[in-house]
Amino acid sequence: MDELLKNQIFATHAIAAAGSVALGTALTYPLDTIKILVQVGSGSGKQLTTAQALARVRSLSGNSGLYNGLGWLTLGRVLGLGARFGVYEILTALYKDGREDNYIYVSEALMAGIAAGAVESFVSSPFELIKLRAQVTSASRFPKSTHVVEKSVVSPLIERLLHGYSPDTRALNHSVGLLSTLTTKTSNLIGALKEYPWMMTGSGRAPSVCDVRRLSDIISLEGWGALWRGLRSGVVRDCIFGGIFFSSWQFLHGVMLDWKAVGMDPIPRSDEEIGPLPPLAVSLAAGFSGSIAAAASHCFDTARGRSQCIVLPKYISMERRLLKWNLPGKRFERLTGIHPSDRNLLFRGLSLRMARSGISSFLIVGSYFWAIDHLV
Repeated sequence: MDELLKNQIFATHAIAAAGSVALGTALTYPLDTIKILVQVGSGSGKQLTTAQALARVRSLSGNSGLYNGLGWLTLGRVLGLGARFGVYEILTALYKDGREDNYIYVSEALMAGIAAGAVESFVSSPFELIKLRAQVTSASRFPKSTHVVEKSVVSPLIERLLHGYSPDTRALNHSVGLLSTLTTKTSNLIGALKEYPWMMTGSGRAPSVCDVRRLSDIISLEGWGALWRGLRSGVVRDCIFGGIFFSSWQFLHGVMLDWKAVGMDPIPRSDEEIGPLPPLAVSLAAGFSGSIAAAASHCFDTARGRSQCIVLPKYISMERRLLKWNLPGKRFERLTGIHPSDRNLLFRGLSLRMARSGISSFLIVGSYFWAIDHLV
């Protein structure tokens, strides 16, 4: 009977946590969409503003375009936050083992948060990639040549690598024509050249992210490794975010406990004697901690988003490995996954991410406490 009761309590907490994450993600998702578009749409010569990104999405996809990819992010957030808080609770339980006051120091919360962020980044990376490409598609104009094209003009290899994509036939024929002056014994030189993956667009460039946004297309053209593209910058981002989030939250939690203990008679000897804090105060502390953590890790979030917005066929990736292609940039940039051309764009969308992270953290923690109070 006790075992059944424990399982029911665990299931109730799991349902409440998943529901709170889904609620917080859904309500703040438009901010995330605009933030992504500002990050990947800005260049060294142009700066995409929040108003321009919003107007573009609404004109091309309507208001529903702000929610493209919501399902993928919700699933990734449920799994990612579950991994983050799960790892954090396991590590902090080891820290508290043997202590009478059941207290966690800020430095310990920082280290546990860093480890938890690394695990979260690895779990949520594939979902963020698909989500980002769906968001970019909502603000992209589809070329007419990719919609209505006879299937006979698509080479078998292109059709097998990228289902539903049709190359720009005019540009492709022009590129092939430049090479067809070579003398060869092959009678069908043009057809043979069209079979090469890097000739798919007719310009030597990979297809747009709008053509490679589905999971099957990504795996077919870019390989399984593409699901973890930008993992270096993602791990650094989530490690910084997790460490600062949990350490600042623990610091604020300790301050609020000390404030509550003022004037109590007798003076409490441990946190358990002080009693629980109001859910609203805990939720506000989580929201503030989320905003601070988002500001500290935003540069790496921009670098990750811009790297995930690049289509890199697996044949090119294999070629780079064989040629031992070195990553560009300084040593710090290579270690953290920042491209040198993105140096002046790393702070784009900072206010949007701070607002989204702060509101989302507040809603997740607040709705979780509300659900537990009503379900347990």
